[in-house]
Amino acid sequence: MISVTEARKFILQNTQDFGTEEVPFLQSVGRILKEDILADRDFPPFNRVAMDGIAINYRFFNEGIRNFKIAGIQPAGSKQETMKDASNCYEVMTGAVLPNNCDTVIRYEDVTINNGIATINVDKLNEGQNIHTKAKDGSLGDVLIKKNTLISAAEIGVFATVGKTTVKVAKLPKVMIVSTGDELVGVEENPEAHQIRRSNVFTLVSLLQKLNIPSETAHITDDKSILKQKIASFLQEFDVLLFSGAVSKGKFDYLPEIFEELKVEKLFHKVTQRPGKPFWFGREASLGISERNGAASPKNNKTIVFAFPGNPISTYVNCLVYFYEWYHKSVGIDYKSQTAILSEDVNFRPNLTYFLQVKLFNENGILKATPIKGNGSGDLASLVHADGFIELPKTEELVFKKGNVFPVISYR
Repeated sequence: MISVTEARKFILQNTQDFGTEEVPFLQSVGRILKEDILADRDFPPFNRVAMDGIAINYRFFNEGIRNFKIAGIQPAGSKQETMKDASNCYEVMTGAVLPNNCDTVIRYEDVTINNGIATINVDKLNEGQNIHTKAKDGSLGDVLIKKNTLISAAEIGVFATVGKTTVKVAKLPKVMIVSTGDELVGVEENPEAHQIRRSNVFTLVSLLQKLNIPSETAHITDDKSILKQKIASFLQEFDVLLFSGAVSKGKFDYLPEIFEELKVEKLFHKVTQRPGKPFWFGREASLGISERNGAASPKNNKTIVFAFPGNPISTYVNCLVYFYEWYHKSVGIDYKSQTAILSEDVNFRPNLTYFLQVKLFNENGILKATPIKGNGSGDLASLVHADGFIELPKTEELVFKKGNVFPVISYR
């Protein structure tokens, strides 16, 4: 049995590079950018009018002149005009190029226009006001978005602005999520008294969807030969296998011995934590042949196997703690850790790392965590009443004191 720290170390030493692909920019939200996005011109590319109004040469206002003859109009989207007489003014529209010989814009609300004369009604102006100056946001060749950025709607606008119709992103891993057990039936079925509906597999599907990772699912009965046959084929085809159940000490917990028989290298089995102690992690010992895109080809990576215990809370927390961090490092983005203050004392006797369900709330800018009382790792419904897990370290101490700060994993 190894510690949580050691488990994390093993997992992060076995990250994968899934390669890159080009996708249409509008389909890239939630993906990880794999190229720097450069400015293809200055931003803005011209001195841009930021308010509807008039444009003047500030020198004349500074000399006391308040009435300006309107020499023309500069609409947005039209070529730059030149104000030939610097003592005149131009009507200008938001987004337009600032006319030559103008350096200050006064909004319409601060002027009166009669018979082609604009009268400024304010006593103070700032030279250069209401102008978005050329290259203020970035110059030609500047990096506007760095590689390894998680793409959001904000990045989409920049892609469009620089003419990036396609962008290079990290490929997504091909993931199979497997549940086992004769006691499990489909969601649409009416279970017998000795049965329950499948739920863990769909929880995992949803947790991966939060990372924008699509996945496939399978359910296999407690038949060792069928399990082995199915898993052997999954190892050929998928980058990652996620299991829920069949890794503990039960007579039908076949997965550890099947992995051994299929030459899946065990990196660890059992972690000093609660919940989720029987967690098994390993990797394919040799590369197989994949059948992706309809043709057989060598796999680029060894298949990684996360085999979580079958109790719902165990599956849930192990995915958040281990798979999430593994994926983030694999695609090159920093894992953002978070802490919270324990709002009340917690008594915990076993010398294990304790992932305790908590309700999170913000008090005067400080994140606090209140423990949620559940009924053990099988209490699936308790997840609904919590926001995350606070990580209480393995220690000889029996009480974790109110006011102390600990890492927290939020899923809201």
